[in-house]
Amino acid sequence: MNTSETLADLVAAEDVLLFVNAAITATGQREFRSDAVGQQLSLDFLHAYVRVNYRRVYASSLALDINDHNAVRIVLGLLETAGEASAEERRTEGRLIAARLALLPPQRVYRLFGEVRRAGINNRRTRAIMRDWLAARPDLGHDAVKYRGGVKTAARHIHLRCPEGAQPLAEVGAFLFRPGRLPRYEHRLLDAWRRAHYEQGAVAELPFTVAEGFAARHGMKREVFLKRAAPRMTRLERLRTQEQRVVGDRRPEIDLTVMPLTRLALYVLSLPFDQRAARRTELTGALRTAARRAAGGHAGSWGRVHAVLDDSFSSSGSGQKRRRPLAVALAGHHLLEALAAPGAYRALWTSGRGDALLVRPWGPTPLGMRVLDALEPGPGGLAPERLVIVSDGWDNAPAGLAGEVLRVWRRRLDPGRRTAVVHVNPVYDADGFDVRRLAAGVPTAGIRDAEDLPALVEIARFAEGRTGAAELHAYLDRRVALFLGEKETVS
Repeated sequence: MNTSETLADLVAAEDVLLFVNAAITATGQREFRSDAVGQQLSLDFLHAYVRVNYRRVYASSLALDINDHNAVRIVLGLLETAGEASAEERRTEGRLIAARLALLPPQRVYRLFGEVRRAGINNRRTRAIMRDWLAARPDLGHDAVKYRGGVKTAARHIHLRCPEGAQPLAEVGAFLFRPGRLPRYEHRLLDAWRRAHYEQGAVAELPFTVAEGFAARHGMKREVFLKRAAPRMTRLERLRTQEQRVVGDRRPEIDLTVMPLTRLALYVLSLPFDQRAARRTELTGALRTAARRAAGGHAGSWGRVHAVLDDSFSSSGSGQKRRRPLAVALAGHHLLEALAAPGAYRALWTSGRGDALLVRPWGPTPLGMRVLDALEPGPGGLAPERLVIVSDGWDNAPAGLAGEVLRVWRRRLDPGRRTAVVHVNPVYDADGFDVRRLAAGVPTAGIRDAEDLPALVEIARFAEGRTGAAELHAYLDRRVALFLGEKETVS
């Protein structure tokens, strides 16, 4: 292979990693150092660039741990430009789209179908994808009540047939397009919605978000309504309303251990310090349980792990992503503890705090000093086998020290790479079209949920520049095969 081909492969690999990092971290919302408009413009460019130049990679990204916002954008981009793909590409894309839609929250899918309709995408493949997704819904009547506008838009766009009769689809059709025509519905929720217009008792039978509107319409007291609606709330709805459902000094029982790790960390950080301290045993136990579940088969397999965790002021995030970077660091702390060998984990917060449960966004970001401390030998005089840095990369006390420490460490003190160093960054840098890096020789990956950390460490190794496009494409092909294979097994 000549030099120009090698350079082209490296550029292609860097472009792909650039997009993957953005698709994992960026949501088009305001960040601590950039506004929403800048985020959206940056994402628009990246999506168009990668779709045009690396369409195969663009579609394959649906099999990775990208966030829902970018998954929806990729699906819409592929459907809009179907004419640019070959027949074989369209077949693969169709399977990837169907598999990804099955994993997305239904409200996002219905919003996507609305965008498809507004964009005028109405080819046979698109209608088939929408029809198959609707057919796979466990209860279309429930969707018709909870996401009425979305179901109605999708049904119109694909010309969904709702024949007359008593079958469920006919009732959904009458509910959406001929309301008030049937005196009653056989489907429990459809009939509850009809009765809720004049009967308070039917309100609690509806999904919580729908019932709230009817409760306000009937003038129901909030505490009475919440008590009646509690059995039908989702886990997150119970968590969100638990402070409103306190009876006396008694807090409603909620099993925090079943919550996803990063979502649980966000909840913990939303609590005042006195509540965190009073519930220390409960909250710490829940975080560790969620971390062990997220670690899965990797638990205890990472050996000696040292972590540098960013709790500087910038980890407060923004009004749209409140405390998200700090939540990723807190969740990552507990996950790394589970991944490390027993007793072989050491955490260093940039603020110098030692109590993870009481962290808060505060002060500058002395990453360089903490990296120096983290590279020191641990118990037994042994250097860490892995150093994981969870930070937005804005090293400013003093500026650039972390990158210089890591450069000297890698070149002079550890050229044999006995210590694997990886930087995971939860914040997208719109100006740089990537997540901010600490040093050229340190692999960096974007991260949104701490649960994805083991998979992201595998992706990050491609950023070291020692592997080219061929290895990266082989990795993507494996992920696509696994993703589609799992979905086919489920179906």
